[in-house]
Amino acid sequence: MKKALIFYGGWDGHTPKETAYLFKDMLEVEQYEVTVSDTLSVLDSYESITKYDLFIPMWTMGSISADQCRNISRAVEEGAGIAGCHGGMCDSFRESTDWQFMTGSQWVAHPGGEVGYRVNLKPGNPFTEGLEDFSIHSEQYYIHVDPAVKVYATTNFPVVEGPHSSNGKVDIPVVYTKLWGKGKVFYSSLGHTYQIFETIPAAKEIMRRGFLWAAR
Repeated sequence: MKKALIFYGGWDGHTPKETAYLFKDMLEVEQYEVTVSDTLSVLDSYESITKYDLFIPMWTMGSISADQCRNISRAVEEGAGIAGCHGGMCDSFRESTDWQFMTGSQWVAHPGGEVGYRVNLKPGNPFTEGLEDFSIHSEQYYIHVDPAVKVYATTNFPVVEGPHSSNGKVDIPVVYTKLWGKGKVFYSSLGHTYQIFETIPAAKEIMRRGFLWAAR
């Protein structure tokens, strides 16, 4: 039986606890043994986390110690996976460039706040196969992205006017993967709150596929 560790906390606006337990339920259906923690101290010991096949962070902002970041980075490098969504993974620990290097991007803006936008799926990949493009009303994440990532879904900016509009239309990744040593990294910028996954089946299915792909 594969083992997953979900750790949640940080800004409450992203419903970290509710999202963490929604993900727990998803993985238990897939016969995973899931541990849920509301503290980063679970990462204090490298030896204690080597048993996990998958890490799911749900921690917006906050701070991670250098040792904690080093431990999880090493565990992924050695073959565990890490997968997450929205600010729970790629707006975590803003001061930690090591975290950003591993996870592949960093949130910088969501122009207009919650807006209506389109998610455009790329065909011919295991994350979006059989799914169709969809519209969503939520935070449209403008992220700075590692050029090493492989992109499976995008969204088009600008939806609302702002200083970024002068650059014209640009596509920003919504779903991507990358590798970290022997480990795999999966990210979706969807998931401002847990309700996104309850109301948009495609968003939930993409996360499910991402979890299964990333796990050791």
